[in-house]
Parts: sequence; structure tokens; C-alpha cells
Amino acid sequence: MEELVKYIISALVDDKDSFSVQTVMEGDNTVINITVDKKEIGKVIGKQGRIAKAIRMLVKAAGKDAGGKYYVDIIEK
Repeated sequence: MEELVKYIISALVDDKDSFSVQTVMEGDNTVINITVDKKEIGKVIGKQGRIAKAIRMLVKAAGKDAGGKYYVDIIEK
């Protein structure tokens, strides 16, 4: 799942070193933390959060196939 998120984010940002992705287990849930530089955060969130919402929906859908609950947090560096 982490590789999927890295692939999506790398297509959105200009500087490939401006983000990091970490997976954290919280009980039965899996949280994917995306940390993005201040200058690139707008590209990841999108207008009115549309891109962020789409990323979250993709992760949730892929998570159902993987058999777990996945959540995405976007953090500004």
C-alpha cells in the first residue's frame, strides 16, 4: 500500500525528495502518513481537497482488497 501512495505522490510533486511516506499500525487500523514540504503541499491536497480525497478513496478501496482498514494523514513538513 505504501508503494501505491509513493507512486501517486511522486507523480504530483516536482521534487521527488520533498515527501516521505510512513505506515503506522494503530490497533486494527493502518495509518499512512504522508509528510510533504510546505512548497508542495498544495499539489498533494488540491483545490478544495479534491486530490487528497481521491488519494484517501483509492487507499480505502485498495485496503478492502487487502483485508484491513487504511487511513491517510497528510502532514506539512
